[in-house]
Amino acid sequence: MVTGRFIAFEGGEGAGKSTQAQLLVAALEARGKVCVLTREPGGTPGAEAIRELLLHPPGEGWLPQTEALLFAAARADHVGRLVRPSLAKGHWVVSDRYLDSSRAYQGAALELGDRAIRDLHSFGSTGMLPDLTVVLTAEPARVAERLARRDGGAADAIGGRDAAYHARVAAAFTRFAAAEPDRFVVIDGESDVDAVHQRVMQAVEQLC
Repeated sequence: MVTGRFIAFEGGEGAGKSTQAQLLVAALEARGKVCVLTREPGGTPGAEAIRELLLHPPGEGWLPQTEALLFAAARADHVGRLVRPSLAKGHWVVSDRYLDSSRAYQGAALELGDRAIRDLHSFGSTGMLPDLTVVLTAEPARVAERLARRDGGAADAIGGRDAAYHARVAAAFTRFAAAEPDRFVVIDGESDVDAVHQRVMQAVEQLC
């Protein structure tokens, strides 16, 4: 039985994840691969509904624990209804964010702890991990420029958190990659878009 490959793009706000995920899918499809481009939170109707709750929360917003539970619930639906079935068909799945975003944003930056996030993932998504996780990095000043162009000053509830929070997120991704070098590759996302894409393709070659 031929199974597909699962690649996740990770990194802070404005690092270029969505752009590089789209370019990767186009390149893989040009090689004859059947690809599924998806995102988190989201990817399925249920997970997209939860995404709206997370990015535009009612009232005063969610408590950290509630936020983590909502992300885990969205991921469980995403994995069960889209990721696993697609891989079983031999398709390649490319996701803009996955588990490591929860580890960085809620586990590290909101100080819920890595164990709590991994336990939720083990229960909700049977601990499923990508074949490759690409972390894109960018300096804060560069990120601020990109976000200003992308959001026009209208950031969502998570993207709009303060600089100290996002610094903790970035540091967490660096730690994760250092701890699991076989699963992660770190790429400087500040280079020219095409140059970053070429580095992504070099990293993906090992899976082809």
